[in-house]
Amino acid sequence: MSDTTSASPFAAPPAGGLIAVDLDPRRQLTHRAIAGYLAGYSGATLDAYRLDLRQWATWLDGNGVDILSVQRARIELYARWSEEHGLARSTISRRLSTICGFYRYCSQEAVIDRDPAAYVRRPKIDYESHTLGLDRNELGAFLVQAGLCGGRDHALMCLLALNGLRISEALGADIENLDYQRGHRTLFVHRKGHKTATIPLAPRTATSLDLYIGERTSGPIFLNAEGTRRLDRHAAARIVRRLAKAAGIDKRISPHSLRHSFITAALDAGVPLRDVQEAASHADPRTTMRYDRGRGSLDRHATYIVATFVAGASR
Repeated sequence: MSDTTSASPFAAPPAGGLIAVDLDPRRQLTHRAIAGYLAGYSGATLDAYRLDLRQWATWLDGNGVDILSVQRARIELYARWSEEHGLARSTISRRLSTICGFYRYCSQEAVIDRDPAAYVRRPKIDYESHTLGLDRNELGAFLVQAGLCGGRDHALMCLLALNGLRISEALGADIENLDYQRGHRTLFVHRKGHKTATIPLAPRTATSLDLYIGERTSGPIFLNAEGTRRLDRHAAARIVRRLAKAAGIDKRISPHSLRHSFITAALDAGVPLRDVQEAASHADPRTTMRYDRGRGSLDRHATYIVATFVAGASR
């Protein structure tokens, strides 16, 4: 293989920061533009944006188009192609957001003369969540099965189902993040968008965590089966599927399904929307409302509460 073979612009730099030399100036410019854009992100966001751009570049390459010579029509064709291949509107919207951000960066940095994505139309998002969640009985059966397994699986499932953590938040937590505050067992978590929060743990969750951690005093809370490194999200997804099958649940659920179940259970139980939004760490209340299965219920219509409220004052 030639020494001039280019490194992928989507890969992390190798150890020592050395990057393979590419003598093609146009390819060098592309690599620098992609690397510069991705440099502004980290963690799960970086991984998602890198994947979005890799898929976009692969599609362009298959159509013989240079990524820095794109016209608006090509981006909209990609959106239509994605729809035809069954991608959800939310996924297409996110990919377009990444692409638009990339070209905006290239335009601002004078890598290209104008931004081809400036007026790209985005698909309308269906604000009804279609994630497969568990109802109250299914969630109870699932946690019973997790309790029978005990140890790591029970502790992790409690965090996902009873605290509604994102899988990245749960797996990224360390033992040092556990604490006691004003009589509550708490966990400090790093949330999406560089946010942090200290959350209270239900007694069941706190007990399961303490039993699983045992005598350990530092390091990741959740370890792989060998106990050598942090549990990864793929292994966590397999645990969720295994427990669901053991509980007799025939839905194909994921760790996010448990977060979804927490939010819908909280709303069904009558927890105020603002409190559920805060617990779920949603920046926009409309995101939380997507999970409200009962918001169309006539029994919950505001007219009944207002009529009772006003009648009480007119006596």
